[in-house]
Amino acid sequence: MIAVVDYQKGNLKSVERGLIAAGGEALITADASEIAKADAIVLPGVGAFADAAATMCELGQMEAIRDRVRAGVPFLGICLGEHLMFEHGVEGAPEGNPACGLGLLPGTVVAMPRCDAQGKTFKVPHVGWNTIEMPSCNGGAAVPPCGGVGGNPVLKQSSLRCGTARGTSPDSAALLDGGQAEPELSSLRSENAGGAFPDSTPQPGSDLAFACPLFNGIAPGEYFYFTHSFIAPTGSHTIAETTHSTRFTSAVQYGDRAFGVQFHPEKSSDAGARVLANFVAIVARG
Repeated sequence: MIAVVDYQKGNLKSVERGLIAAGGEALITADASEIAKADAIVLPGVGAFADAAATMCELGQMEAIRDRVRAGVPFLGICLGEHLMFEHGVEGAPEGNPACGLGLLPGTVVAMPRCDAQGKTFKVPHVGWNTIEMPSCNGGAAVPPCGGVGGNPVLKQSSLRCGTARGTSPDSAALLDGGQAEPELSSLRSENAGGAFPDSTPQPGSDLAFACPLFNGIAPGEYFYFTHSFIAPTGSHTIAETTHSTRFTSAVQYGDRAFGVQFHPEKSSDAGARVLANFVAIVARG
């Protein structure tokens, strides 16, 4: 059974439906005792980090999730759920006193900048379709792995290239349960056809591939649906990045079977359904 954690902030029904459509057995629960015995955990969410963390602590969910993930139970954090994997977050917290998260990953979740390095202004929240890419390079070398050599261990190494990807500047309303429809993905693909992607931003179908099992069958350059104003820190835990006003972490991994994604797979058409199916397959492998 996959526990979909109810901490009063999530797109629970859409996530539950997505997991069931992928062949999983899902249960929405706020009960820490149910979470503590679940075969896997999904932590979805929209809202503020500090408020969500306080609710989870009050309900006993924080400790239950932390213990299960550290014990090796498959875990997927979605949007705010990804943020809560980190040590701290500033969203909704008093200035200078960030709220505490699960502490599975190091660092603090901070506000997305509204301007890029050249001073160009971007819309924040970042809402709409955007691509996920291979992690960028740091000082000419791939982001160092934990105990590995020559790049992030969750990436296939054969064709890893460095560079800055081109992001989109979507201008649409956030899609929540019962909300407005997403912009057409096909129109974004058309806009980026015919060489609009720079060399460092491979389109789906290239020979680059994520080795992370959550992205089995997902190529760098694939589109997913985002709606957020805060971004997680980059590090050896980063398995995918996206560019809006800045290049930011859009997917993370902790251990072998715990993952977080900034985008909403339950709102991301076929690619999102594939991510949820991959997670269900990870759970089924036990």
